[in-house]
Amino acid sequence: MEPVLFFENHWLKEHHLVVVSYTWFVMAFLALFSFLGTRRLNIFPGRFQNFMEVVIGGFDGLLTDTMGPEGRRFFPLIATLGLYILTSNLLGLVPGFESPTANLNTTVSMAVVVFVMTHVVGIKVHGFKYVKQFMGPVWWLTPLMLPIEIISHLSRPLSLSVRLFGNIMGEDIVLAVVLLLVPLLVPLPVFALMIFTSCIQTLVFMLLAMMYIAGAMEEAH
Repeated sequence: MEPVLFFENHWLKEHHLVVVSYTWFVMAFLALFSFLGTRRLNIFPGRFQNFMEVVIGGFDGLLTDTMGPEGRRFFPLIATLGLYILTSNLLGLVPGFESPTANLNTTVSMAVVVFVMTHVVGIKVHGFKYVKQFMGPVWWLTPLMLPIEIISHLSRPLSLSVRLFGNIMGEDIVLAVVLLLVPLLVPLPVFALMIFTSCIQTLVFMLLAMMYIAGAMEEAH
């Protein structure tokens, strides 16, 4: 058993190093794109600047439609999460690469950031009155509503992380099996479906994050 455990632990360490390497690769890739998109800003944008403006404008429109104009102060967080998740999801479709979001450590870390930000914003906006959101509409329902609300809020990072991890991990496994079983051109419809799924999972994570933060800013009813 000891040799098996040794090799298993060694494999896990190597796998985590690979995931961290891909994570740094995605961050460097996005940093390079940001630099190239902003180094020569023109009133009449070129193709690359125009593409970046469309992407950022899309994120801004989604944020404004979901949270209202006051939600723009969270644009750096939401846009960063969206760009990172989408790039990480699509990276797994490139042969020889692996999606960082197919690792539970990555998705949990992002979900924890959203969870902490939600309650920090709630306390900052409402102060001690933020506790009323956990106590129900009337005082005599507090013993029932308080544990329900606590469990509901604690389940949010679990839902965010496991949903994204499960879908992207499943995509990577399906892609690996399809590439092994069929010729190169046959999996193209599968590639198209996976690109669509990667975008949908990014949108779902962003929407839930925005809804959680917007809910924390609302008055308790």
